[in-house]
Formats: sequence, structure tokens, C-alpha cells
Amino acid sequence: MTEPMTWMITGANRGLGRALTVAVLEAGHHVVATTRGESSLPTHDRLRVLHLDVRDRDAARRCVHEAASVTGRLDVLVNNAGYGLIGAIEEVSETDLREIVETNTFGPVWLCQAAIPLMRDQGSGHIVQISTVGAVGTMPMLGAYNASKWALEAFSEAMAAEVRDFGIRVSLIEPGALDTEWAGGSMRFSTPSAAYERLREDLFGTAEVPWPVAEPVGGTSPRDAAVEIISHVLGTGDGRLRVLIGDDAPAAVRTALDRRRDDYARDPRFRDDGV
Repeated sequence: MTEPMTWMITGANRGLGRALTVAVLEAGHHVVATTRGESSLPTHDRLRVLHLDVRDRDAARRCVHEAASVTGRLDVLVNNAGYGLIGAIEEVSETDLREIVETNTFGPVWLCQAAIPLMRDQGSGHIVQISTVGAVGTMPMLGAYNASKWALEAFSEAMAAEVRDFGIRVSLIEPGALDTEWAGGSMRFSTPSAAYERLREDLFGTAEVPWPVAEPVGGTSPRDAAVEIISHVLGTGDGRLRVLIGDDAPAAVRTALDRRRDDYARDPRFRDDGV
């Protein structure tokens, strides 16, 4: 086993964040886990739980420094806190849009800004951004969510090049379907318009908003996803920026990229360049 590391994981109370917290502890590392509400995480002598609303920049900075104080360093920051939003762009309110961008995009920015100086002084560190295959393409009714994750990917790709010389790695984790509560408790809904009822029915099998609580749709288990993420972090020879999680993820990315390439190919200048 490698020397124990200190991980900070946001949104750790359920789903992938919880599975990752448990798996990292089982691997012998220290975890500072943050939750927005009351924690239901199990007690552990190498686990410290902090309350954090990632939208609060000052609180994010305080939590990062408290995490680093556990062992004197911060080795891995996992920006996992986030949620989905169902709503056509016409339906999305100002509050809807501001809150999802502040959580899914601004929150990771604030945490990265706090962590980078600490990792730079250490000469090493790893920032893990939990993204989605939905950051490669889009889906109707998920436009605001897609936008928040596209923005996460854009700043993370630029940041990866900025911090590489400091010994800091950046990874974008792009899961496909995960067997979590993402489509349930972690999903929010804009106020629906009747104009989009048929589209909601076609996409989700119901026009009801919020939709009824359903059985899990399946997908990669959070435990298996967590094991893949840990393996990537510990794999020093793995230089990927984007890491696909789940058997369905490659096909989803390929479809999105093919659709974009086909659209560019409608421009004769794109075709003439032989790209």
C-alpha cells in the first residue's frame, strides 16, 4: 500500500461521494468529507466530517485549510458535490440557473483556488473533478445541467495545463449511468410548461414533474466507480485528463463527438481541410 494520503471529498453523504469516502478509508487513507446537510456517514478514526455549502467561497477556503491540517498536507481534492436539473431552457428560472451553476461550477472553482497554493507548496497533489458524459454532449431538458458541467470541464482543462509544472494533476471523471439516487433525491425540476409535456413523456416516460420515485435504473455501482477512481489517482503512469467510468460511457461519448463532427462537416471549409 502507498503511504496514507489525505483526501477531501465534497458531497460525501450519499451516492458516489459516500462510496468513494468508504473505499478511500478502506484503502488506509485519511478522509475529510463534506456534507451540506446532516451527515449519516459512519464514524471512523481516519474520517473527519465538515459541513460545507460549496457555493460559499470563504467556507470552502476554511474547509480546505482544515482538511490540510489533519496530517499537514492535502493530497487529493475530489469535487463531487452537485446535482441535476430537469427543465427546458425556456422553463429554467433565474434562481434555477444561478443555483446549479454556483454549485456545479463555481463551487469547484472556489475549492480549487483554495487547494492549489497548498498543493503547490507541497510540490504535489491531485484534483479530481466529478463530471459526466453529459459534459461531452447534451440532452433536451438537461441543458442547464449540461452547461454547468461543460463549464467545469473547460476551466479544468485550462487549469490542468496551468498547474502541471507545480506537480499537480487534474482529472475529469466522466461516468455514464450510475446506480445512485442522482435521478431521485439529487435531481431538481424547473416549473414545467405544458408546451413540453410531449417531450417529457418521450424522454422520461412521464410528463409528471417531479416524476414519481422509481426503482433504480441500473448502471455502474458507486462502489465499482469509486474503485476505478482510486486506481486512477494511485496510478502514477495514468496521464489521462478525462477518465471514463462505466461500460456505457465510451459509446455515449462517441455518439456525442460523432454528432458534433457531423455538424462541423456541413461547413465545406471543414471538409476541405481534411479534418
